[in-house]
This record gives sequence, C-alpha cells and structure tokens, in this order.
Amino acid sequence: MPAIIAASLLSADFAALGRDIAAVERGGAGLLHVDVMDGHFVPNLSMGPPVVSAIRRVAHVPLDVHLMLDNPDPFVRPFVDAGASRITVHVEVLPHLHRTLQFIRSCGVKAGVALNPSTPVGWLEEIAGDVDQVLVMSVNPGFGGQTFIARSESKIRAVRALLDAAGNDAPVSVDGGVDHSNAARIVAAGATILVAGNAIFAGGAPERATRELCDLVKGAPR
Repeated sequence: MPAIIAASLLSADFAALGRDIAAVERGGAGLLHVDVMDGHFVPNLSMGPPVVSAIRRVAHVPLDVHLMLDNPDPFVRPFVDAGASRITVHVEVLPHLHRTLQFIRSCGVKAGVALNPSTPVGWLEEIAGDVDQVLVMSVNPGFGGQTFIARSESKIRAVRALLDAAGNDAPVSVDGGVDHSNAARIVAAGATILVAGNAIFAGGAPERATRELCDLVKGAPR
C-alpha cells in the first residue's frame, strides 16, 4: 500500500475537534488516529466511546483506534460500535493475544498490535501471520510532543522483515515524534502508516502541515 498519514487527534484542539478533523482531511490524511488511555498502562487519560462516536459522525476517513489500556478486551466492542475501523492493542498486556486478535476481527474491523519502545520484535513471532497492522511506538506512550527515538528505524525494518517472512503484507505503522524531518526515513525503513500529531497541529495550520507530510511520504523512496 502507498504510505499514508494518520492524523493523531490527541494533539488537536478538543474545543474545535470538528474543525481540525475537516482540516486534516482536506490536507490528505488517510486515517484519523485516536489514542485511548486509561491512566494505568500509560500515565494519562484521554477519551472513551462517546467521543469516538462523535468523531465518527463528522469524519470521512477511517478511525484507527489505539487502545493503551491494561485490560482492552471489554472495550473492543464498545469502540467498534462507536465507529472504529481498526483496533490496535498492546502485546505487553495480553497473555492471550491471539484470542484478542480473533475477537477484534470477528467484530468486523482490522486487528492491530502495538509494541512499546523496549518491547522486542520477537514478541510478535507467533502471531505475525494473524495481524492486520503492527504499530511501532517510537516514543514511550502517554503524551504527545515527544522526540522520535532514533533506534526505531531499525525496529521498523525488523518488524517489516518478520511480517514478510510470515507472508503477511500488513502495514507497519509508526507513532511518536513523526515530523517533516524524519517522515521520508521512516517510510524508507518500511512503514506505510505514519501517525503524526504535534507536527500537524502545533503550528496552527493543520491542513497545510498534513499536505506537506503527505507529499513527503508519497515521494519517499521505499
């Protein structure tokens, strides 16, 4: 698949969320990335199904919902019902990951797995053929505006190699510190979904920033 930008709404203006969503869609964002945080797995709180349902009513692109939760299983169905098109869960909290992935797929949406920066790629080996997306966290999750961890590029390559060895063409997504300075390198490493928040919303011109990032990833060598 061609590389796309997923606009991370955690960095948007929550008082004008509809406006910011419309702006990034005009700029070419292919997904809206929604971070759901529980204050336990990560040290922050964000949004629940009612907010996702409201986003779905105004969005024209799919919602990529990232569950940063200690116990994500009970929340899969509520977020699917709220309008998620993709649900990503963390390998670090799920002793029965295969079962959870099957359940997500049974709800009619794509099932993704996320890896924190310190989590080895090998943790995906037994389910590499069963995922629809792998999300490489290139910062420690919980807050926007962090700096991209340089070693993440080699991790992206390793995840891409693991999926290819399993015969799985599922995309590699990258979240954390993605900006105009590193987007092309991230695509060259093997990622095809780039989650960007601060780089899009911090400058006050989300449509232009999204368009610039989209142009960068479209022209990046792979």
